[in-house]
Amino acid sequence: MAEKWYPVIDYMECAECGSCIAKCTHGVYDLTKSPTPVVVNPLGCVDHCHGCGNQCPQGAITYVGDNTGWTPPKGLVPVKESCCCGDAKEEKKVKEAKKVTESKKTKKVRIEYLYLDLQTCDRCIGTDKVLEEALEEVTPALNAAGYYVEYKKVEISSIQLAEKYHFLSSPTILVNGHDICPSVKENACDCCSDISGTAVDCRVFEYEGKNYEVPPKQMLAEAILHGAFTAPNEDSACYTLPENLRNFFEGKKNKNCCCSDGCC
Repeated sequence: MAEKWYPVIDYMECAECGSCIAKCTHGVYDLTKSPTPVVVNPLGCVDHCHGCGNQCPQGAITYVGDNTGWTPPKGLVPVKESCCCGDAKEEKKVKEAKKVTESKKTKKVRIEYLYLDLQTCDRCIGTDKVLEEALEEVTPALNAAGYYVEYKKVEISSIQLAEKYHFLSSPTILVNGHDICPSVKENACDCCSDISGTAVDCRVFEYEGKNYEVPPKQMLAEAILHGAFTAPNEDSACYTLPENLRNFFEGKKNKNCCCSDGCC
């Protein structure tokens, strides 16, 4: 067994499929937490064994002390291999564990971060960082309640994408498809104005009577938990692209145009 070799889980990537727990026969993972992979016995891990990592479809597992050049097989079909200790019953165990895991995974929280720019805009960059910090703290609580988190970032780079996501202001955070802010409040954004060459307003987050250009972590944590455990009201309102965003996209296009008449 290894003293300086054990798996490390990236919970932002982990889909809680339970494959790693089912693969390991050395007691490295806490079976009572399944399908959430929690390492409770790192000393039980076999030196240079990539068994659980090869089974992870999300590529969420790396290893302390790994200098072998192995990379997580993200997005690929899990590697079919025998157990590192030659357990002939491994395949049957994996299948049975997956059945149990799939029966538990019935609830999902979908988080989407919609933004105009993550290279220049201080507001989008700052909110992105705070959102990731909030997700790191609330994800274990959601997992304990039987939920798994699906997180996606979307750059709204065109009018077509804005219309697809019913984008009203940047940045926007959606929980299960619904904006965490009940209304849109904005003020002038110098960064996005520089990007487009036009006057652009971006979102202001209101929390406990104060306005923030970058929302507090506590606000986002509360909003995510509230959105996860509360059935949202159906929103049937038709979408119209705000003039503010139209000006941004058209201004950005004209600014980047190489033609004197702005035709491209």
